Amino acid sequence: MVHQQRSQAHLSPSSDTEDIVALLAPRLAYFAGVARTEHVTRAAQEMDVPQSTLSRAMVRLEQDLGVDLFARIGRTVSLTPAGRTFLGSVERALAEIERAADEVRADADPATGKVAFGFLHTMGSETVPGLIRAFRADHPRVRFSLVQNYGEAMIERLRAGELDLCLTSPVPDAPDLVARRLDEQKLRLVVPADHRLAARKRVRLAEAADESFVTLEPGYGLRRITDDLCQEAGFKPRIAFEGEEAETLRGLVAAGLGVALLPPPAFPRPGVVELTVTAPKAAREIGVAWLDGHPDTPPVTAFKKFLLSRRGNLLP
Repeated sequence: MVHQQRSQAHLSPSSDTEDIVALLAPRLAYFAGVARTEHVTRAAQEMDVPQSTLSRAMVRLEQDLGVDLFARIGRTVSLTPAGRTFLGSVERALAEIERAADEVRADADPATGKVAFGFLHTMGSETVPGLIRAFRADHPRVRFSLVQNYGEAMIERLRAGELDLCLTSPVPDAPDLVARRLDEQKLRLVVPADHRLAARKRVRLAEAADESFVTLEPGYGLRRITDDLCQEAGFKPRIAFEGEEAETLRGLVAAGLGVALLPPPAFPRPGVVELTVTAPKAAREIGVAWLDGHPDTPPVTAFKKFLLSRRGNLLP
């Protein structure tokens, strides 16, 4: 069956998709209402809009599409074959919009909403679970989307709107971010159990100048801190292995493949000895960051306030 083509100006097939959406989207719910009732007056009453507004919207919709969607007999209308085809897609689109609206409303709910929270790998085994457990004592139904990553990757996701907050180190200093220092974590020189320094409790970092180091890959905050501390101690570290996980590095140290500057482990690791570094000061600042000017949902606001209240008492 060939549908009658309207002579009025309408969108051409080459029109930009954004133009089509901008023109059609406001009228889709009206179209679905008229199609459901097959009566303009009844549809206008159900949707609480003036009948004249609804009629004009349907005429303009057909003009924009260049296709008749309805066969009209007075105020009664029936769908043409083209109208039935269009209705199926419109109903699916409206259902998806409704689902998306329900989802974002649910995520913003003060009691049951969601927080997208990023944190360093080294904080995943003990620090973050403890924080969330303490927070949920007062907010038991708030949900979390948790992302473990290195600092620069988390900042990228923060800027992309994929994270609400992140715990990171070093504390970022950028004009588009707000960052607050929360705590300081001492770093230790980790050596194999049979290492020449293993009998010591304290060590100057310069004493490891001739050692091979195992470190995190470039781009990780801890790698940058390691490089800076070694430079301050008067040497450039000789890198033997690079990895993505602090505990993997500890395993490499235990295997005798090098030494490493690492935060304390959640649990003691056999095969290594962890030495206090007396000079230079070996520590990293831990902070929370978020996008400046980004509006927070109530659950994000509550968790941000909780994190800031843990300043100086963040780490176990």
